[in-house]
Amino acid sequence: MQTGTLFTVSAPSGAGKTSLVKALVDSDSQVTVSVSHTTRPMRPGERDGVNYHFVDRDAFVEMLNRNAFLEHAQVFDNFYGTSREWVEQTLASGRDVILEIDWQGAAQVRRLLPDTVGIFILPPSQQALRERLTGRGQDEQSVIEKRMAQAIDEMSHYVEADYLVINDNFDEALRELRAIVTAQRSRLQCQQQRHGALLEALLHH
Repeated sequence: MQTGTLFTVSAPSGAGKTSLVKALVDSDSQVTVSVSHTTRPMRPGERDGVNYHFVDRDAFVEMLNRNAFLEHAQVFDNFYGTSREWVEQTLASGRDVILEIDWQGAAQVRRLLPDTVGIFILPPSQQALRERLTGRGQDEQSVIEKRMAQAIDEMSHYVEADYLVINDNFDEALRELRAIVTAQRSRLQCQQQRHGALLEALLHH
């Protein structure tokens, strides 16, 4: 049985990561995005099991204590984590899994699953990133500067990834993302799993 590939996709806020991943998943039924567990309250329009698996703090801590997460993080007062069991079961079914995750989470995952493929998405320039972060112009300049400083720090970690995508033109960036997934599926080990019977037949005397 062919197993899928685990991809981590990291990017600074404003680089367009979520839109690219959604477009990829919408066009490829063999790729799915991991749904994280979180202790934060559900927001209007969100659905349990679709946006997040919403759990209380006790349930999260219980999962943490039995090493049920591939990675986890605390953001303000809320916890977020990626279920190791769900990821491993999905990969075993032959589907590829994408984790949309920051560079620290990607490093956690790679330590546990060294075959993970890391992808980093960058904006075409600091100016383009600033324009995206400024958005509708409702934030104060000090908030924007803080976001920019954080984004620049995050971007310095692109060297830890296996693949780099510059999101200047969306369609082009999406093509590159698809090419990475296709290339991984064409690797020798994957093809041996997928076409074992054929390869045996081709070499049969």
